[in-house]
Amino acid sequence: MANVSVSAAFQLNTGEIVDMQTTMAEGTATELVTSTDYSVSAVSIGTYGEGKVLTSILQPPTAPNGIAWAYVNRRGSILCVLPVGVAGVVSQPCPMPFNFVLQAGDTIQVMANTAADREVAYNCITNTGVHAIFSATPSGAGNVALTHILSGQGLGASLTNQRILAHWATSVDGSKITSGGGVLILNDRGLPIGGTVATNPSNLQPKANSAGQAMIGLNFVARVSTSS
Repeated sequence: MANVSVSAAFQLNTGEIVDMQTTMAEGTATELVTSTDYSVSAVSIGTYGEGKVLTSILQPPTAPNGIAWAYVNRRGSILCVLPVGVAGVVSQPCPMPFNFVLQAGDTIQVMANTAADREVAYNCITNTGVHAIFSATPSGAGNVALTHILSGQGLGASLTNQRILAHWATSVDGSKITSGGGVLILNDRGLPIGGTVATNPSNLQPKANSAGQAMIGLNFVARVSTSS
């Protein structure tokens, strides 16, 4: 795998700007740390900003071929999902999905894409404050169920009895996606009851939306279908 530069920038409630930049191998989940251009050493976001609040995202985590997904990690779990982008293709700064006080040990984890990567990532936030990311990699025509990037469980097993209030999806497949242009949420009878379009980060910075909300049951599935 090639090494690529991944960067991001955040603002704290103190007004400080945290510039982050790391060289990492594509296709491997890696921690994004502070840039040594503006800090004494490359450290985790929790170490740098302990006791402070991330209030806005000036630049989402970006890489030359894009980022599949990114999140703030706290004690091995997803604390906050983050928008992602392709280097040079960004929109306006945006607020954090929710505000929280940084703790020592908090890290930002990112997955940098390879040039040929077709991974679909579905990010969602529920009514109970749970943040989750589900992904899958289509390899041809057919249906693929997305699974949680940490637990490997499906949508239903992960978010039973929770309502998805905000979500977004990313994919480079474009017109190859035949499932409503993105990710569909299927109930236990296999019927679509929610979902969201997938944004190609090479063309547009993905943003969260509240359309296609759904209450999740045990056997529900997040699915993407492709024509090739």
